[in-house]
Amino acid sequence: MSEYTQLLLFVGLGVVFGAIALVAPLFLSPRYKGRETEDTYECGVDTIGSAWIRFGVSFYLFALVFVAFEVDILYLFPVALVFDEPAFGWRAFVEIAIFLVILSLAIVYAWRKGVIRWKK
Repeated sequence: MSEYTQLLLFVGLGVVFGAIALVAPLFLSPRYKGRETEDTYECGVDTIGSAWIRFGVSFYLFALVFVAFEVDILYLFPVALVFDEPAFGWRAFVEIAIFLVILSLAIVYAWRKGVIRWKK
């Protein structure tokens, strides 16, 4: 079996399994839609009042900063895995240090702009 045939097989299986995951709930899920399915339900507690309230923009900014740093930390995991190899010298260490300094500057910038400070 050639490499392209294997690739085509895996792509085809991925499409088939993806389609099954999207179509199966249409046939297996219950059709009853009563009053309880339209109620807002959050963390096991019934809501009081309207669930459509506006949140402050600081929540969204904090979430965006969190996601950005999570993605940046994901770049550090592969580096940490190969750091013991002999080809990894001082140049790589300096490059990682520069990367971490830039991340730190981004945290300081977000802090100075008031993203991390919560208003009471």
